[in-house]
Amino acid sequence: MTRTKYIVLIGDGMADYPLDQLGGRTPLEAAPTPQMDRIAACRIGLVRTIPPGMEPGSDVANLSLLGYDPLVYHTRRAPFEAASMGVKLASDDVAFRMNLVTLEHRSDHEIIMISHSSGDISAQEAAQIVQHLKDHLRYPGIALHRGVGYRHLLVWEKGPEKVLTIPPHDVLGRNMAPYLNDCDQNPIPELIRISWPLLGNHPVNQRRRESGFREANSIWLWGQGKAPRIPQFIEKYSLSGRVISAVDLIRGIGIYAGFKPIYVEGATGYLDTNYRGKAEAAVEGLKDTDFLFLHVEAPDEAGHAGSWEEKIEAIHRFDQKVVGTVLDGLKQFEDYRVMVASDHLTPIVKRTHTADLTPFAWASKQELENNPKGPPFTEASAFKSGLIVDPGYKLMDHFILGALKGSLS
Repeated sequence: MTRTKYIVLIGDGMADYPLDQLGGRTPLEAAPTPQMDRIAACRIGLVRTIPPGMEPGSDVANLSLLGYDPLVYHTRRAPFEAASMGVKLASDDVAFRMNLVTLEHRSDHEIIMISHSSGDISAQEAAQIVQHLKDHLRYPGIALHRGVGYRHLLVWEKGPEKVLTIPPHDVLGRNMAPYLNDCDQNPIPELIRISWPLLGNHPVNQRRRESGFREANSIWLWGQGKAPRIPQFIEKYSLSGRVISAVDLIRGIGIYAGFKPIYVEGATGYLDTNYRGKAEAAVEGLKDTDFLFLHVEAPDEAGHAGSWEEKIEAIHRFDQKVVGTVLDGLKQFEDYRVMVASDHLTPIVKRTHTADLTPFAWASKQELENNPKGPPFTEASAFKSGLIVDPGYKLMDHFILGALKGSLS
């Protein structure tokens, strides 16, 4: 009996709005994407990955794409990142995502969020800073865990789960003093402020300052939650799975779903990531598993940076080196299905995620071998198709169990 292989390729935040700088095109329309266009020629549509009323985060969006209803299984992103880092949460632990960020202190009443990533600080520099914080930041019940680049984790025993926190990429260029000065009812601003004297004159920041780079002069806590309870993917679909991503969040979601993570050397989460290495590892991983979820962060980072040039380049590299390499590698299998999707939009003009419907496309081996002619993989093509999957968690059912025709609501 022929066993079908399934692979999902996510270009994080690829989808966008039309830009004047591109003559009214989106970065996805401006980038050369012949490999994704091959898939879109078979089937393309829109999917609502963000349920109404929920924050448009990658945690919510990728849970949806994996077939899990975020309204049921989502407890915010930090617990997923903890799972990826091998940190087991006790029942009363609250995990927080801890960014290293750049704040500009203009006055006590004007503190500007300059960078959510400390200017894309390197893993080596971040490791030194986080170790310094682990050695010197004293606060009852907390433990710090080093992640990748600017993304790290704080676990707080019996910590505050319901307090207000703010995703730093949502407030770039904005004055955060009103939030940071409100320490009476919320302990998070107080904890953030404790990090300032520890980081201000750190040698890493001194070197970055002298070189004209953004400093990691503050921690930023957000995305908190307790450990979720999620059914295994194999229980839902009778398929074993693996996950590939440079991002702890995505690996953690995969781990909760029962996937084994595949680690790829040179996977950074940025424009310089090892695209081809990820794709080759995915094809190899499919030899001994049924389902593979491959995620590339680079287009999203370009969206947060407000750089349409980098976003076009990230999309092009994703298409050429990931999608193209995977399509070539899939030829060795008797049967397969392949999906490409943007988990959400990260519009250049907004520099943060939005809850808009987002494009997806998928095809079977037989469909691709027939060399179909059809629309390209763009937001406009997805809209014109009339195919809408809402709620988004139903998309995985249709991808694995059957074809899509018309609007699915």
